[in-house]
Amino acid sequence: MDILDIKAYMQGVGREARAASRLMARADTKSKNKALTAMAQAIRREAKSLLAANSKDMESARANKLDDALLDRLTLTARDIDSMAEGLLQIVQLPDPVGEISGLSYRPSGIQVGKMRVPLGVVGIIYEARPNVTADAAGLCLKAGNAAILRGGSEAMYSNQAIAALVREGLRTAGLPETAVQVIETTDRAAVGELVTMKDYVDVLVPRGGKSLIERISSEARIPVIKHLHGVCHVYIDDKADLDKAVRIADNAKTQRYGTCNTMETLLVAETIAPKVLPKLCKIYLEKGVELRGDQTSRALVSQMKAATEEDWHTEYLAPILSVRVVKNLDQAIEHIATYGSQHTDAIVTEDYGHAMRFLREVDSSSVMVNASTRFADGFEYGLGAEIGISTDKIHARGPVGLEGLTSQKFIVLGDGQIRQ
Repeated sequence: MDILDIKAYMQGVGREARAASRLMARADTKSKNKALTAMAQAIRREAKSLLAANSKDMESARANKLDDALLDRLTLTARDIDSMAEGLLQIVQLPDPVGEISGLSYRPSGIQVGKMRVPLGVVGIIYEARPNVTADAAGLCLKAGNAAILRGGSEAMYSNQAIAALVREGLRTAGLPETAVQVIETTDRAAVGELVTMKDYVDVLVPRGGKSLIERISSEARIPVIKHLHGVCHVYIDDKADLDKAVRIADNAKTQRYGTCNTMETLLVAETIAPKVLPKLCKIYLEKGVELRGDQTSRALVSQMKAATEEDWHTEYLAPILSVRVVKNLDQAIEHIATYGSQHTDAIVTEDYGHAMRFLREVDSSSVMVNASTRFADGFEYGLGAEIGISTDKIHARGPVGLEGLTSQKFIVLGDGQIRQ
């Protein structure tokens, strides 16, 4: 869609979103769940149409020679479409956080003081590829009583608009304002510049995409941002690890899907167990076409491994490339993660309770795991229904951001005529 006056268009979108947010804040749970159910039904009904729209996007993306990681995130399969619908239905089953009152206590004056959970208002979401975000974000924002402004990447325009039409259908079915979820109808990058500065109309921003996108949003925004810059995720195979578990977990964490932020990028292995596990594990990686880059000790055990550079330890590959380092012990593994990690997701494989507890306490990441693949770090797997994104910040929301992360709390005071003396 060609829009000549981007500023005027975006201001109009903002005004409609702000008006819709007030209606959404008072929408009851039944209406919100009805809209979500209708969206899920429409997505399943129109699966063929969504696949057709996505094929147009994929055709353009290949013609524009987009990289494999972006193509992976852009692709929609029949399974992905079913997962979108299932995610919306999971959100239906989740308790509605809006209006929840907690922590009520009587003060000496006789008043009761507590907190009530309330919507954030208008959430602006800026994302690359990943058409499923359109449905996930719409569903979470809706259930949390927010309005949403969604700006997907130009590479997913056909997919996003097709999903947006089904989202609007769901809102209509439930008698909720269609403007509660608006998908920006222009690919002009100036729309992003406007969105991140519309503090009168947008309460929080959630960027989802590559590091350059998130850095741009973070630097230009005049609105709070829920974000993570990148995902340099680690699996540490401890000297007390079960070898079968270690191989299964480290294989899955890297090869189940390459282009996601919770994919392992660096494998750390304790030196006493490395000769037993690395050759077996690296054989699997090499058979799957994963390029291995390791330190000197790792390369002595696996001859096909290339030499890792300092930059490799910092890199989120989003590709079939893996950095490997042999470390002396748990202390050195934690030190490596503290130096090179991105505070996203890190895992330890161990049968030692003390080592597991130390790792959980001392690794400063938004998700820390014991004996499980880093690929579990998303809202769907955590039982949040879906996620709006993953935050590595420490204020307001941390880790996969679901319904609760899209609300805040305000103080409430209940009295019976009390006055301050």
